[in-house]
Amino acid sequence: MLVTLAGTLALVGAVSGAYYFAMRPVTLRIAVGPQNSDDLKLVQTLTQSFAHSPVRLRALQTDGAVASAAALAEGKADLAIIRGDLTVPKNAQAVATLRKNVVVLWAPPPKAEKGKKAAPKITKIQQLAGKRIVVVGRTEANVNLLKLILRQYGIDASKVEIAQFPAGEAADAIRNQRADAYLAAGPVNSKITTDAINASIREGASPTFIAVDAAAAISQNFPAYEAAEIPAGAFGGSPARPEEDVKTLSFSHHVVARKGLSEATVAAFTRQLFSVRQALLTEFPLAAKIETPDTDKDAVIPAHPGAAAYVDGEEKSFLDRYSDYIWFALMGLSLLGSVGAWFASFLKKDERSSNASVRERLLDMLTAARQSESTDELDRMQAEADAILRETLTGFEQGAFDLGSLAAFHIALEQFHNAVADRKMLLANLPQHLQRTGLQLRSTGGL
Repeated sequence: MLVTLAGTLALVGAVSGAYYFAMRPVTLRIAVGPQNSDDLKLVQTLTQSFAHSPVRLRALQTDGAVASAAALAEGKADLAIIRGDLTVPKNAQAVATLRKNVVVLWAPPPKAEKGKKAAPKITKIQQLAGKRIVVVGRTEANVNLLKLILRQYGIDASKVEIAQFPAGEAADAIRNQRADAYLAAGPVNSKITTDAINASIREGASPTFIAVDAAAAISQNFPAYEAAEIPAGAFGGSPARPEEDVKTLSFSHHVVARKGLSEATVAAFTRQLFSVRQALLTEFPLAAKIETPDTDKDAVIPAHPGAAAYVDGEEKSFLDRYSDYIWFALMGLSLLGSVGAWFASFLKKDERSSNASVRERLLDMLTAARQSESTDELDRMQAEADAILRETLTGFEQGAFDLGSLAAFHIALEQFHNAVADRKMLLANLPQHLQRTGLQLRSTGGL
């Protein structure tokens, strides 16, 4: 019983410990940047929203998507927000698509210099050869994206002057400096892109939006990009900017997790992320664009098993995850109980042997009682039987033998008492001279 109790307590403790270990709050480091970016602000808001949730966040600020990807690759972060068109770390698995960005390429209205005819309006990418193009934002990824587009159209990037403006200073820079075309990459409703487009308006004339007609071909060769369209009026204004849909490229920003991160933890994080998405819309309208990851096997960034389990409705409960361990623990407890029972039985074998000998003695006394010719002898045997009874009850209380052995002893004791009582009654009914004769014969061996 003690062994079984100890095993049960150990099992309960193990299950309780496993439950606490599985359900305790987990803090994940998420790499995000740059400073003052919408991504960083969103992560800071999520950190506050998850303050009392099973999965919590700690922002690890970086210089941008490239640095965030490096932090994940080096194991300094558990999660990261990266650009899908950059080199994706080998240990990265998709958790969610944070947003989709579109490439916006536009040319300001041509400005006629005094005494000169205005330059022709730029409407096609082929006309950008030999021109000055300004890229909004300091990230090198946008410059590489521009070069990719130019190369698709057979334009040597070395023959194009490329400059960059910080995203926060783009509008002022566009007003004060001259360029033949501009490129920005961001969400369709990006304030930075909208302000930059508005800053390029001259004398009330709207800029010209340049279509990337080869977007489908580019996406075939570079799966990180997709062919997309900028809807008419996406940037407001009157007339609408643009006046009609414009073909372009798009790419995604992803929330990725380190490969090997607990499936249950990532599933819980994914569930929390999509549960608070609606609550973030007031402060972050872009939160409405958060989408579940692509769970297809041929996805550009493979989905983390935990995120895939949430998306496919196959998220495992505590019992699902640990049922095998609990089953093995129960089997171990059963084995422990069997070993304990054998060991206890081994320790009690001497006591069982003693009880068996006592029972045999009682049976011998039963035979002797039926042949006894003296009440004094019967009284002595009765006293011995009482001592045997006391010893037997003590042994039973100490667990020396089971209830079945006690029942057998009880039957033998009862038969002994009956034999003593019957023999005393018989002796009491015999004349005194016959009792004396019987004793004499017995002492000489005649009976």
